[in-house]
Amino acid sequence: MQDTLCIEGGHPLHGRVRVSGAKNAGLVLMAASILADGETILDNIPRIRDVEVMTQLLNDIGVDTCWNDDNSLSICPPPGNVKNYTSYDLAKMLRASNLFLGAILGRQGEAIISLPGGCDIGSRPMDLHIKGLQALGTDISIEHGYIFARANQSCGARIYLDFPSVGATENILMMAVKTPGTSIIENAAKEPEIVDLANFLNSMGAKIRGAGTDIIKIDGVPKLKAGRYAIIPDRIEAGTYMIAAAISGGEIEVENVIPTHLHPVVAKLQETGAFVQENDQGILVRAGEQILPVDIKTLPYPGFPTDMQSQMIALLSLARGSSVIVENVFENRFQIVDELKRMGANIKVEGHTAVVEGVQTLYGARVKATDLRAGAALVLAALVARGETVIEDAIHIFRGYEDIPRKLSMLGARVK
Repeated sequence: MQDTLCIEGGHPLHGRVRVSGAKNAGLVLMAASILADGETILDNIPRIRDVEVMTQLLNDIGVDTCWNDDNSLSICPPPGNVKNYTSYDLAKMLRASNLFLGAILGRQGEAIISLPGGCDIGSRPMDLHIKGLQALGTDISIEHGYIFARANQSCGARIYLDFPSVGATENILMMAVKTPGTSIIENAAKEPEIVDLANFLNSMGAKIRGAGTDIIKIDGVPKLKAGRYAIIPDRIEAGTYMIAAAISGGEIEVENVIPTHLHPVVAKLQETGAFVQENDQGILVRAGEQILPVDIKTLPYPGFPTDMQSQMIALLSLARGSSVIVENVFENRFQIVDELKRMGANIKVEGHTAVVEGVQTLYGARVKATDLRAGAALVLAALVARGETVIEDAIHIFRGYEDIPRKLSMLGARVK
């Protein structure tokens, strides 16, 4: 896979782009598939690097996978147990590898999980995951970079999360669906990907209520039956292309979206002066005459998503005035700032706050994608920068955006 993207700026984007399936929904559904007996078929799974690594993790623990002619993914666990431990070499490549903790525990009651890797965007500890699984009756210890977990006398429990962690909610859900008794997760994450996981598990025979609210109730069942399921569209990919229209001075119809998932992004885009309209096909975004400054605070869903913060900083770098961005989720989300400064942006960071003073022009430069969303933000900046931008370590971008060079080219971008 190519590790460099070259983009010539100054070409407004026009046309339609179809959003792929949600990366963060697809990864957890792939892990959750091992909870069921039989073949699971997942539709709308994106062909991205993170999905490839997740597929390798499934294969490594003894699960057969294959891509079908219709681009769906088949997942077939063995009749007996899967291998109960994950490879360090694979786990270090993907944060979502930690989802096998709840999935393997739910399937067979014992798991040894390598502490995960992924983007270096800040501290993402496993303490809430562990606290929740311990409440369900799991003995857990951490040694030499591995989590050792064994469910001795598991039973339903009431679990309060100190923070609405998406990963912790998902791991607890996956174990709880196969744990006898009733479990209640309080202060649960409310992201659309949590709802999609609950809908997927319910389609296989689980009994989950309240997903999408801060209290989720799970009645454990002894068995789940595999089936076919289509994952939701990727709201972060959709938001990225919406900003691409606004920053490039163009007009894009973003198709295959669930508009309610994007309301926080829509609201902020409209504040910047962009025209945004929902229609039967999706969401139409047309650039405004100028980019207006806005203030943003990232929050768990339904607040403004941390995964869209870097892209908004790229847009606001060209605003007519000063914007303030407060990052409340990940402390290292401002790594993008130094790279945008190389392109001429005027941004100052102090702690969890960035002050963005808009400039008239960004300039092409050689920059580096430090993480997935920072890479997407550099793509956006490059679309409007004067001259050519070379983005190194672009493999981060391919972790989460399917066919991004082709999709951008179809909209009129000059990408190679």
